[in-house]
Amino acid sequence: YDEVMNTGNVDLIDEVTTEDFVEHEALPGAPAGREAPKQMIGMTNEAFSDFRMVIEDMIEEGNKVVARIRMRGTHTGDFMGIPASGNEIDVPAIDVLEFRGDLIAAHWGVTDMAAMMQQMGVGGPPA
Repeated sequence: YDEVMNTGNVDLIDEVTTEDFVEHEALPGAPAGREAPKQMIGMTNEAFSDFRMVIEDMIEEGNKVVARIRMRGTHTGDFMGIPASGNEIDVPAIDVLEFRGDLIAAHWGVTDMAAMMQQMGVGGPPA
């Protein structure tokens, strides 16, 4: 998280994932394999200045790691067609990483997109 997500250093993805890496998180219009997280990380770091992913919990079992995280930053650029709002975001997410040896072979992610949209000023108040 620190070396790839928080710095936006997408070149490291090739070093920490298998060649046949599979991205299972729904990323509309994203390419397959290693290119999917590269695109999403690049887009996120461009849209949110001071973007950070903070790990709140991490659980390991077998060849999988589950992380409960918070995504934080300031919405200073376009994100998925939504113009910069200047609002701060603090959005919960869950990541599941499957390892093959020391490399990540697959990723599943769930992000509270409703909370993110609301914090960016799109959508109504919470129900």
